[in-house]
Amino acid sequence: MNCLQWVVASGLLMCCCTSKDMKFQQYFAQGQNLYETHCSNCHQKNGQGLGRLYPPLAGSDYLKNNFEASICLMKYGTSGEISVKGIQFNKPMPGVPSLTELELAEILTYITNAWGEEHEMITLEQTSQALKNCTPP
Repeated sequence: MNCLQWVVASGLLMCCCTSKDMKFQQYFAQGQNLYETHCSNCHQKNGQGLGRLYPPLAGSDYLKNNFEASICLMKYGTSGEISVKGIQFNKPMPGVPSLTELELAEILTYITNAWGEEHEMITLEQTSQALKNCTPP
């Protein structure tokens, strides 16, 4: 999605974007800020993780295959072993309980569309439903 297409018409600068594209860009930009604040210290700014300590998020098969569980662990944390890209990780991850459903949607929109990934915008409804289905530790 490229919302950065602008046209000059009659001396006015106008965006050729749909409101859906603009909302996606908003979620992506805010998600990047939130990711850098809450996640990048461990998962790194480029999403590659940190060796065998912290799993990569870029191209993460775990995230793709465990979408709802990923939302829960972002909010509430997790412990125990997980496998990402065939590598086992067993370091507890603290959650960020202060993140709102909207902020989780924004972070996930960023993560699932950064680093060469292409996915649709994660909606507030998706994060809300996932949180209803999870059991905090």
